[in-house]
Amino acid sequence: MSDFLAELPHPVKIRLSVQWGDMDAFQHVNNAVYFRYFESARIAYFKEMGILEEPVTIGPILAKTHCTFVAPLRFPDEVICTASVVEVMRDRFRMDYHIYSLEREQIAAKGGGLVVSYDYRGNAKVNLPAHWTEGISRIEGR
Repeated sequence: MSDFLAELPHPVKIRLSVQWGDMDAFQHVNNAVYFRYFESARIAYFKEMGILEEPVTIGPILAKTHCTFVAPLRFPDEVICTASVVEVMRDRFRMDYHIYSLEREQIAAKGGGLVVSYDYRGNAKVNLPAHWTEGISRIEGR
């Protein structure tokens, strides 16, 4: 198991328990729950960046997200959700996510998202603040 965990990509990793209520009538985790898992990993990444403690004037907003389902998840299981920023642009960055089943020791889903820097008072996208790009560089080891 430790080799499996050591080989997981992405610098931010969180562990979540699959809940009984996450499953649908077909006895596997409902597809919408995977996006909640991605959200939890994304928010953990934002916390590492240090942007959750700021007053919300300029903040992240999810513009796009997607998921490729690889293997079904079921209760009881635990998952490791990982997140990484794979591309930084002027006013946005692209993230990759993975969800790994600890019971199966295999990937359950891969996904991504596009996060835009947004001025909530001006209702418009803005350039990424310098401390965001610095936080991303620190987390990603660039």
